[in-house]
Amino acid sequence: MQDQLPEFLVLGQLRRDFILLPEEPPLLDVPGGNALYASVGVAVWQPQPPPALIARVGEDFPQEWLSQLDQQGINTRGVTRLPQAIDLRYFTVFIDRRYPVHDDPVTHFARLGVPFPKSLLGYQLEKEDVDSRTQFKPISLRQGDIPQEFLLAHSAHLCPLDFLTHNFMPAFLRQAGFTLVTLDPSPGYMTPTFWDDMPTLLTGVTAFLPAEEEVRALFHTRSRDLWEMAEALASWGCEIVVIKCGESGQLLYEAPGRKRWEIPSYPSRLRNPIGAGDAFCGGFLAGYKRTYDPLEAALQGNIAASLVVEGHRATYALDALPGLPQARLDVLRQSVRRV
Repeated sequence: MQDQLPEFLVLGQLRRDFILLPEEPPLLDVPGGNALYASVGVAVWQPQPPPALIARVGEDFPQEWLSQLDQQGINTRGVTRLPQAIDLRYFTVFIDRRYPVHDDPVTHFARLGVPFPKSLLGYQLEKEDVDSRTQFKPISLRQGDIPQEFLLAHSAHLCPLDFLTHNFMPAFLRQAGFTLVTLDPSPGYMTPTFWDDMPTLLTGVTAFLPAEEEVRALFHTRSRDLWEMAEALASWGCEIVVIKCGESGQLLYEAPGRKRWEIPSYPSRLRNPIGAGDAFCGGFLAGYKRTYDPLEAALQGNIAASLVVEGHRATYALDALPGLPQARLDVLRQSVRRV
């Protein structure tokens, strides 16, 4: 499967997830991360050739997980294994199915009567610091992390990563001949501190796909109107802006014609909300490459997310019944509203 050259690259992070969900068995040390969920979102609509996942992991990341992903339809040849251990563990608990809590895991395992896993010993919650403008992280992506032949893909999505990666990578991809580059920002730089950096970051990006809370954080004290924010973002050189509003759906702004669309979430059976926004972005990328229609792309992203949240694990949507994504798309299309 890795012999096929990919048409889509997904650049982001892989993680080792520990997730406690209400009325569900705990997920303890399972593959996760924004790049995995976004890759699944692509594969919902474009399974062949398999999308290529570009990420950095430590030598302690399970190799068998990568082999399994290859077998399931995700190309992992772009995963760089560094000669050092890197703590990629991520813990979250849902008090209900919509609101995650990130704090000391010991308390929650004790509260639920679940034995504390040895593989989570020593876990410390990562501080949500403001991104650095000068220091790369070990998992920050570099140009050399992308296999040379993968640069023929010409379509890429950048998942939430650090500011430095997002600041240079879109320009590098454009110079390499990429005609479609979408970007989902990181909370680490969606702050007023980085206001003056945003025009440079967004120039040449095909579509900017932030979450509502990130946009509100960036525009703190400047605006409370999401449409006004979307228009401002588009004025910095990005013609398509989609604001992801969680269970409320998405707001799509197209700069040409100043079109505004409200898209409700498809009413799926919510089981595990982790990765919904990333799956949306992957589905958007695949949809836009197929149609070059921003609304159609947003609808396909919406459906990809609806399938991902119904499963217990990240790759659940890859086993969706044939025709199910298209059937849901046909239904959702009737609920779109132009504002």
